Amino acid sequence: MTHTLRAAAFCGAIVMGSASAIAADPPGHDPHAWSYEGATDPSHWGELDPGFFRCATGKLQSPVDIHGATPAHLPALAFHYRPTRVKVANTGHTIEVRPAGAETLTTASGTYRLAQFHFHTPSETRFNGKAYPLSVHFVHQDDKGRVVAVVAVMFRMGKPNPQLATLFRTLPKPGAQPVPMPGRVNIAGLLPKSHHYYTFPGSLTTPPCTEDVQWYVMKQPLTISPQQLAAFRSRYPMNARPPQPLDGRAVQSGG
Repeated sequence: MTHTLRAAAFCGAIVMGSASAIAADPPGHDPHAWSYEGATDPSHWGELDPGFFRCATGKLQSPVDIHGATPAHLPALAFHYRPTRVKVANTGHTIEVRPAGAETLTTASGTYRLAQFHFHTPSETRFNGKAYPLSVHFVHQDDKGRVVAVVAVMFRMGKPNPQLATLFRTLPKPGAQPVPMPGRVNIAGLLPKSHHYYTFPGSLTTPPCTEDVQWYVMKQPLTISPQQLAAFRSRYPMNARPPQPLDGRAVQSGG
């Protein structure tokens, strides 16, 4: 997640947590920088900023490794994703797609607006310890702008995905302006035909690792070609947070 929830690496020097280390930082250094490797990798996120404390101490953290899910009668998810204009941005941590339209997801708890979707390689969600080569996180907000629901879709190796072919045609570099895509993008084409899913309470998978986010992980994967995966990995070879402890949470399976 989530991508909203999806998925993104600002460069920075090491934050050691002492006054002398901070004083020694070069001009322009961002002490809150985080990444997926080195001294600012996920194991250090909770140390980089007081606002990131949940990354280290939270009990509802995402992603998770799904195994032994509990069967349940889960309500259907209603996706209202229409073809819409989008902008593609490189956040420094992932490729993020921002729709211009009012696309929504309806769950048992309410209807939420699709704020953005983004990508992670490999997938952050694991299944019995195994990851898919790519995942997309659809990040949804409530009417107060809070991220409350993330839908995750997995990609396995196979045929090219037509929607990814459009989105990955132009992958901006970090710091570049978001690129408006020509025409309209069929966002629903990034959803599987089957809407059966796993669900659990979780968090954002990037700092500040905010909790109280409900996750919906679709069971049916889509396909991505080796060329499409290579295109994404040319920007981000790896941008996935490791699985976090369930800490007693139940993962439900149904839909």
